[in-house]
Amino acid sequence: MNAPAVAIDPGARYTRIAHLGPDGTPALVALPGTVPGEGLPTSGAAGGHRGAGLEAAYTAYRRQYGTPDRVVVVVPQHARADEARRATDVLTALHGTDPMPRVRPLGTPHAVLALLRHAGTATSPRYAVCDLGATAAEVSLCALTAGAVAVTGTARHAPAEGFAAGFDAAVLAGAGLADDEAARAALAEALATDGVVQRMELALGRSAGRPGAYGETEVLEVAGRPVTVAVLRQALERLTSGLDTVLDRTADGQPAAQVVTVGGAARSAPLRRHLTQRRGAPAPLPDGTDPALAAAFGAALVAAGRIDPADRYPHAVFVGTHRTVDGLPRSEELLICPAGSLEPGGPTVFARAGDERVRLRTSTSGGAAGRPVRIQVRDARHGAAAPVRTLTVPPAPEGTRFHVGVRLTADGTARLVLAPLGSGPASEHPFGTLPTDIEGARP
Repeated sequence: MNAPAVAIDPGARYTRIAHLGPDGTPALVALPGTVPGEGLPTSGAAGGHRGAGLEAAYTAYRRQYGTPDRVVVVVPQHARADEARRATDVLTALHGTDPMPRVRPLGTPHAVLALLRHAGTATSPRYAVCDLGATAAEVSLCALTAGAVAVTGTARHAPAEGFAAGFDAAVLAGAGLADDEAARAALAEALATDGVVQRMELALGRSAGRPGAYGETEVLEVAGRPVTVAVLRQALERLTSGLDTVLDRTADGQPAAQVVTVGGAARSAPLRRHLTQRRGAPAPLPDGTDPALAAAFGAALVAAGRIDPADRYPHAVFVGTHRTVDGLPRSEELLICPAGSLEPGGPTVFARAGDERVRLRTSTSGGAAGRPVRIQVRDARHGAAAPVRTLTVPPAPEGTRFHVGVRLTADGTARLVLAPLGSGPASEHPFGTLPTDIEGARP
């Protein structure tokens, strides 16, 4: 079974590799050592390092099935550029001189919303995608525009003891156990016992309206040590307070957004109940998808070409130009990229007039040191504009003409591209990150 397209979601505890099954629905790839419903465990020696988990899981996949044609790697939004580079570097190093698959990093919110959009359930104009993992809680505020998903804000809560891992540490401490590998394994074994999780959630639900009651009720036993409702409530407080903090940070001054929760900690019914009381019920995942697998499954749909990830830049990009009319200079704006045409890691988009690329020239080499070029973006729907940067384009020999375009790298850095007509390499001029939230352009 060599899947032509796979998605990899490296986590601190598990790395999930997903593909589309024979019926066209996402599923975890079966690999030796896979924990059912979870993925491949990240080795303790890796210390929860995403790169190490990616390397180990991808190596295991190739050993079992060979090299895929396409790989989509899920990366956290807060450090998307750095994580995208690291993921690409890891896979490149593993292949050496062997042929490489097409690799595309994809941020967690785009992967999750791809899953909802494919199912036709992404009906809200704005989402707060809450990625609740072992090490951190990350909330990305997303606006669904025509043909694109724009991430307009991201906040992260990553305590030293971890997010979901911090919950485990608090439970172990309350039971009088050290937070070590043996104790964590004992806790996982206890939680896997039939009926235990339901009993915990029932006890927490009953005690929610009566904080002083049921505190000493024992609901769990770990390595022979009892865990009480009071201990569980204190541990849960770590999750709820951290999540509230990042939700408040992203919601500040922003329109209301529909919450969708993913990641291992999103399985917690008490956490979902807390969110429902504070923010309304989280959006359901399609077909009861396990929230821990949502990002991997959405990325698998993207990898297989079943849905566009909608992570193209949602606004139009313009550059300032000059031309002479009746002997007088006139400043104008040239549309290079229509809204939704720039794709991270995709090809350069060149300015066009009808079916032809626009031809321009820069200042001549006999003139000034260069000509300043003003770059701005504009919302196609409302016309609101925002300046990006003014950069200086080097002079060129007399008579040299260029096609002008913009390229968006996989890490989100935009570059002005000048491709000379005829022979000669194109020159690229970085101008930073394009803004996604233009004042006056919010839906």
